[in-house]
Amino acid sequence: MSGLTQNKLNSLLQKGLPGGLYFSEWLNRQGYSKQLLNKYRESGWLSSLGRGVMFRANEKLSAYSALSNYNYQIGKNIRVAAHSALELNGFNHYVPMGKPILMVTSPDKQFPKWLYTDKFDQTIKTFTTDTFSDPLTITSKVGNIDVLMSVPEQAFAECLLLAPNQYSYMDLYHIMEQLTSLRPEMVQKILESTKSIKVKRMFLYMAEKAEHYWFSSLDISKIELGTSKIQLTRGGVYISKCKITIPKELNDYE
Repeated sequence: MSGLTQNKLNSLLQKGLPGGLYFSEWLNRQGYSKQLLNKYRESGWLSSLGRGVMFRANEKLSAYSALSNYNYQIGKNIRVAAHSALELNGFNHYVPMGKPILMVTSPDKQFPKWLYTDKFDQTIKTFTTDTFSDPLTITSKVGNIDVLMSVPEQAFAECLLLAPNQYSYMDLYHIMEQLTSLRPEMVQKILESTKSIKVKRMFLYMAEKAEHYWFSSLDISKIELGTSKIQLTRGGVYISKCKITIPKELNDYE
């Protein structure tokens, strides 16, 4: 390998995040030709994760680094969401069993195939929705990695959207009990803009049941809650105030 080629390789490796990815689309713009990248792979410096996706050979892949690289290099907006975003914000009720699950979502309706590899330190699970017309996000540091994620108020609404298939309502209420510091203006904005009546009603029901101080700051008259009854579970308890049937376990919990 020539000195120039070696120098470009060193520069490339220094630019990367630990356990991250390199995308050929971005690398080409940085002056790395297809032939040069093939040489790096043949020399054992880079390995392929999929078409146009590479990583440093023999390096353990980080899901956070991969998402950060993808968003930065390709200009995407995949974000950590639901309970995964709550965990990064310091709220955690789930005790992980085995390999952690990282919930992510994106404005795009399709996700790249490399997301589903088992080579990451977390199992990435995706979901798509147009329920939230104006999702609230923040970019925060996880170690030295910039991670795009839902704010806590948005993340909890996403959990409610995915219940009961992904999360039980009882588990989500235990999380709600921790959410003492939610910002009422953020909750207000999310509940006014979301299309899901179920999410709105359950968010308000749980917040009131948990007796959070910020609940009284909400202007419920501005939140469209619909008029029809919603049955969230069979054999549950009907809450007339909210027009929802909830699990008996949740109703009885004090």
